[in-house]
Amino acid sequence: MHIRVGFEMQYDCPQPTPMILALNVHYSRAADMQYPDHLVTIPPVPVSAYRDLFGNWCSRLVAPQGVFTLRTDAVVRDNGLVDTQNWGAIQVPVELLPEECLVYLLGSRYCETDQLSELAWAHFGHGPTGWARVQAICDFVHNHIEFGYHHARRTRTAWEAYREKIGVCRDYAHLAIALCRCMNIPARYCTGYLGDIRIPLVPGPMDFAGWFEAYLGDRWYTFDARNNTPRIGRVLMARGRDACDVALVSSFGPNTLQRFTVWAEEVAQ
Repeated sequence: MHIRVGFEMQYDCPQPTPMILALNVHYSRAADMQYPDHLVTIPPVPVSAYRDLFGNWCSRLVAPQGVFTLRTDAVVRDNGLVDTQNWGAIQVPVELLPEECLVYLLGSRYCETDQLSELAWAHFGHGPTGWARVQAICDFVHNHIEFGYHHARRTRTAWEAYREKIGVCRDYAHLAIALCRCMNIPARYCTGYLGDIRIPLVPGPMDFAGWFEAYLGDRWYTFDARNNTPRIGRVLMARGRDACDVALVSSFGPNTLQRFTVWAEEVAQ
């Protein structure tokens, strides 16, 4: 199948404003890009690119004073399969984990493992391990948090999401990530596109999505505590310890976001 993905963001900057962007499709999908997601700026400005500490493609630019627009539009080839499930995937003892996984066992800006450890062990310490444990965490988070765009707050942490019982997709992911880490399962945050593909349309505006990956057996697997069901057409943009590492736009100066539109939809081949 083919999926059209893209966005348009319009800012008003009272002065020239440096920005760092994590808005490109992840390099692991490079071979799937039928039409690349080249960043377009209006007005045109110089853009440089680099790879961050987590391997994500990032862009740097200086937004000029006044109205400034960022836009991409791309088509991605996809296998059309739902997220992989493997109920036989085992939990790896910490001492046997690959070194690159260890950072994803630690607390981070939005995932306070120290505050959630006792809760995690009380809920999940006596049940199954491996895939079933991660799924039990997703079930708990899915049922514990009430979703609503009006609940969005960019400073909400996993501990606060647990206490407040409200949030958006990033809050589901942060709480699930923190609980996995408390149970010694490496977990990392993912952001990207997830359209309503081959499912009933979900009410509300299209937005970027947040989910997570857990390391089981010998690889990373996708989990989604918000939707809590395998989905088709997930297009990764960036990974990190939590949303702090994969901020879509980091701006270094005052600005106002005037318009924000995202699309992710299946298109005819």
